[in-house]
Amino acid sequence: MFAATSSRRRGPSGPEVTKHGKSSKYPWRLNFYNRPPPDDVTLEEFEEYAIARLRIISLIESAQIRGLPPSQLVTSYEQASKKYLPLSANTAKNVDLSAERKKDVISHFVLRLAFCGSEELRKRYLRAETTLFKIRFESDDKEERTNFLKELQLDWKLVSEPEKESLKFDLLTVTKLDESAFRAQSFYKVHWTLVPDLVEKRKVLLKGGLAYVPQSEQLSLVLQAFSARLEAGLELTAKYLPRLDEDQRLLPILNHLSLSYLTGSASTEYTFDPDNNSETVTAEMIDHLAPRHFPPCMRHLWNVTENVHHLKHYARLQLGLFLKGVGLSVEEALVWWRKAFLVPSKMTDDTFRKEYQYNIRHSFGLEGRKMNYAPKSCQRILTQDQPGAQDIHGCPFRHFAPARLSLFLEKDYRISGPDLQEVMNQVKSTHYHVACTRVFELTHRSDVQKGEGLGNGESVDHPNKWFDRSWELEKSALGEVNKVDGDHPVKDEVMAS
Repeated sequence: MFAATSSRRRGPSGPEVTKHGKSSKYPWRLNFYNRPPPDDVTLEEFEEYAIARLRIISLIESAQIRGLPPSQLVTSYEQASKKYLPLSANTAKNVDLSAERKKDVISHFVLRLAFCGSEELRKRYLRAETTLFKIRFESDDKEERTNFLKELQLDWKLVSEPEKESLKFDLLTVTKLDESAFRAQSFYKVHWTLVPDLVEKRKVLLKGGLAYVPQSEQLSLVLQAFSARLEAGLELTAKYLPRLDEDQRLLPILNHLSLSYLTGSASTEYTFDPDNNSETVTAEMIDHLAPRHFPPCMRHLWNVTENVHHLKHYARLQLGLFLKGVGLSVEEALVWWRKAFLVPSKMTDDTFRKEYQYNIRHSFGLEGRKMNYAPKSCQRILTQDQPGAQDIHGCPFRHFAPARLSLFLEKDYRISGPDLQEVMNQVKSTHYHVACTRVFELTHRSDVQKGEGLGNGESVDHPNKWFDRSWELEKSALGEVNKVDGDHPVKDEVMAS
C-alpha cells in the first residue's frame, strides 16, 4: 500500500501525477473520450470549459468552410489553443497536466451533451472533433502516441512476416514502397469498410474483404476508430438527454451552447471598458467612423438614419447599444440621436425628450431597473427579436434578400465579381458569420490576409469586435505614417478625413 501511494507526488500546482510526469487520471494527451470524466465540476467551470472548447471547434469549422490550407488551420489552432484550451505532452515542464486534461475532457462531454439532440449538430460536431483529434495526433510526441494506441487495444490484426512475404509483390505494387522501406514497414489488416478513404485512393491492398494497411497510413485507421466511437457516443447520449429536461441548472447553459454553435458564435457578451480605451468617442465622430469601421448590420442602420432620420424601436436598440460599445457616453449619445432625428425632421426638441430620451438613458442603465445593457452579439441579432416585413434591424446576411444584399455590398463595401460570389455562396449555405468575416477581410485587404479574420483566424461574432479591430488597423497604419511624416493624432486624422 505504501509503495503504491509513494509512487505519486504532488505536481507544481498540487494535483497528483505519477513519477513519470503523467496525470494519474488522464495519462495521455490524446483521448478517445470513452469514459465520462470522474471529476466534480462547478456550474461556472461547466460553462467556462465548454465555451473555451467551442471557440476551438468554431475556429476549425470556420477554417474548413472557408477552404483554408491545412497549414493555416494548424497555425490558427495552435494560437487559439494556447489561449483557450492548452494541452501539453507528458514531457512538458512546469505545467499542470491534470488541470489541462480535466478541462479538455469535461469540455468535450459538455459539448457532447449540448449537441447530441440534433442530427445536424451531431454531424458538425463529429467532423470538427475528428479534425481536432487529427491535429493533436499529428503533433503528439511519437512515443506517447505509440503508448496511447497500445492502451486503446484497437481491433487491428498485425500481418505476420510470412503472410507479408507471401503478399510482397501485391503490397509493393499498391504502396509504391521500395525494398528497404517495405521490410521496415508493419502492416495491419482490417475490414475494408473501416478505411474507405484509403480504398478510394487505392493506397491499400484488398483481399477477401480485408484491407492491408501500411503503418504509414495508420492515421486513417485511428481517425476512423475515433469517429466511430464518438458517433456512437453522441447517439447514446441523445437517448439519455430527456432525463435533463427538469434540470433547470444545466438546460439554459446547454441551449445557449447549441445556439452559439448554430450561429457560429462562441463568445460571451462584449464589454466596453472606458478606462482601457485610449480614444474618447464623441457624437461628432460617428458619421466619420461609420463608413470606415461599422460592420454591415450597423452600417445599414446608420444609412437609414442618415436618409430618413428615424428608426423603429428594435433598430434603435441594436444601433444604440452598438454605439455605447464603441465608446459613446450617454451625453454624447443624446447629442447624436437628437441631431440624427431632428434634422431636417419636423420633430421638436420637446418631442424628442418625451419619446426617445428616456429609452436612450434606459439603455445606459440610468432609468427603469437601471440595468447596464450590453451591446448585442451576432448570436442575439440572429436569433432574437426577428425583423418583420416593415422592420430594418437584424443581420443583412440572414435577413436581406440575395439581390438586396448583393447591391448593399457592392454599393457600401465595393465588393464585386468573384469576391461577391464567394460571400453570397457562404450566405446561401447559411454560414453568415463566415460571410461577414470574409467581407471584413476584403475591406481590409491591405492589412488582413484571407483566412486571418479578426486575427489568428477568428471569425466575426460580435459587431463591436469588427469595429474595434477595424479601427485598430487604421490607427496602426496611421501610426506607421506618423513615424515618417511627423506626429498627427489619430483622432484628428479621422475627423479631418
